[in-house]
Amino acid sequence: MGTQTVTSLDDINQKQQFITSLLNDIRSLEYMLDNDWFEKGVTRFGSELEMVLVDNATLKPTNIATKVLSKMKKHKWLETELAKFNLEINLTPRELKGNNFSIMEKEIQDRLSILDKTLSSFNASYILTGILPTIQKFHLNEENLTPRKRYYALIQAIKNLNLNKDFELKILGIDELFVRHDSPLIEAANTSWQIHLQIAPHDYVKMYNIAQALAGPCISLSANSPIVFGKRLWHESRIAMFEQALDTRSTHEHMREQSTRVSFGKDWLNGSILDIYREDISRFKVILSSLSEKNSWQKVMKGKVPDLDSLLVHNSTVYRWNRPQYGISDNGQPHLRIENRVMPAGPTVPDQMANAVFWLGAMKGMYDRYDDIRDRVEFSSLRDNFGRSARFGLEADFSWIKGKKIHVRELLRKELIPMAKEGLKSYKIKTADIDRYIGILDDRVKKKTNGAIWILDSYANLLKGNTPKDETLSVLTHAIMKNQKSNIPVHKWKNASIKDLVDYQPLELKVSEFMQTDLFTVDKNDILELVGEIMDWKKVRYMPVEDSEGNLQGLMTSRVLTRHFLNTAHHQSDKVVTVEDVMITNPVTIEPETSIIEAMKVMRKNKIGAIPVVKNNILAGLITETDFLDITSSLLERLHAQNKKA
Repeated sequence: MGTQTVTSLDDINQKQQFITSLLNDIRSLEYMLDNDWFEKGVTRFGSELEMVLVDNATLKPTNIATKVLSKMKKHKWLETELAKFNLEINLTPRELKGNNFSIMEKEIQDRLSILDKTLSSFNASYILTGILPTIQKFHLNEENLTPRKRYYALIQAIKNLNLNKDFELKILGIDELFVRHDSPLIEAANTSWQIHLQIAPHDYVKMYNIAQALAGPCISLSANSPIVFGKRLWHESRIAMFEQALDTRSTHEHMREQSTRVSFGKDWLNGSILDIYREDISRFKVILSSLSEKNSWQKVMKGKVPDLDSLLVHNSTVYRWNRPQYGISDNGQPHLRIENRVMPAGPTVPDQMANAVFWLGAMKGMYDRYDDIRDRVEFSSLRDNFGRSARFGLEADFSWIKGKKIHVRELLRKELIPMAKEGLKSYKIKTADIDRYIGILDDRVKKKTNGAIWILDSYANLLKGNTPKDETLSVLTHAIMKNQKSNIPVHKWKNASIKDLVDYQPLELKVSEFMQTDLFTVDKNDILELVGEIMDWKKVRYMPVEDSEGNLQGLMTSRVLTRHFLNTAHHQSDKVVTVEDVMITNPVTIEPETSIIEAMKVMRKNKIGAIPVVKNNILAGLITETDFLDITSSLLERLHAQNKKA
């Protein structure tokens, strides 16, 4: 859930007091470790499930989280997240034994059912997916930030670290995303399935290093986020999105290394959990303060277990993919956990539970098999595996034990899934639970289909049918929502079909969601013959004129070109005619955030067939009458299908 009682650091004295408290917490934690205060003899797991709230008609994010929470006050397991369209469900921690996996799955289903009833009163639904296919950049503006002091303080602190410059996303996959954004709220595009595992202090180093080794395979198995803003990027684009959304580093002429607050880590853990906390305090500036700072050292000296609020606050601003956690059990004893943050939400509850079961089982299986994983594989190989798994999912190739090169599906099928099964048996998990969840994993690997591959295959099939981009993303979103309610694992899903999208209403579309962005443009000094040839070659009727910095300077149309050549047909001239001589110099423009209805009105009022889309005079895209025709045609086809069913 994260520590809610935080505030920004407003002055030097406050910062110094917080750092004093933070150092006291480290001192207290060290004392408790040295004097054996921590709970032992029990292994628990817990989880947090993030989700996006979507409007049933538009299939876009809907900012109703605070209203939903207001209606569900008595349900303490439901919490806010960073954006107004996100919520988080917290699950009951359970011991790793018996049938507690299936019990947790039922708890998730029950809580989602309760939530769904409330959402229906808003004509909304939840969706479990790493990145919502229909989410757009404009959904991630700060007016959509959840109105809580903690979130305001965090966002402003990160912006301050970035010197209030724009944040850049550069992700290359099948397509390419290269865009700037003015807020770190872009992080809210990501929704995760976070698993916590309680670890005894004497096992923490060994188990944390095993968690690092398993991070890549976990991502490959669970990848579910291949599309961002309509672009096909990495199989698990959450990894790149999250790292870049909070990357406040700047470039310099020198080669000095800099660390980002979101990271896999630079090396093995060698000493204790204290080494991670000390590393993060040493590398990353304090950016938030606790509202409930206490002198933990005084409390420890009185024999009482401290909350370590200051340490938890700082830890909540450093986003290791395997994050160390300190907590206090119901019996009053402190405990240590590893929080696995690599896996996305969705695509179904059974899929998520199978992913958790894999990680928890493989952690124990690898613990039993290897004395020290550090002796078996290079840490640099694990970092490479981590990146490969995010990019390629179940198609990745890994470097593994003793430098062996192996495809991830072979590694999962021959080694890691059987190892996970043995680990689950060691925990005395009931056979029915083991068979069910391991069966889902086996079938997923055999059929070479996880959430990411299903989305990419469906997307490719929809493109073959010439489905408009906004509808393609809406079809995917609708199909995910429909299939996850069935609880059928993703490897059994049929590809998404345009026929399933009956109730979709595109009337609230923004121009940015359907405009053309792959544009052919010209410079004002280009000769007209070049414009004519490009229009003929590429079958386009409109070409924006832009300068070297992307500023819109005019618009060339086939009509302008035809009129010029007709006027000069009977007049021979040696003068070179350029674009600047004939272009429309002040074309009508609109902004990306303009609604489709308003764009139609502008086009009708001005009797034009195309409108350049600009932001601060920078060319962002182009919409033409053909784009509107595609939307209208699809809408009429759906209405016709509805009438036939009626």
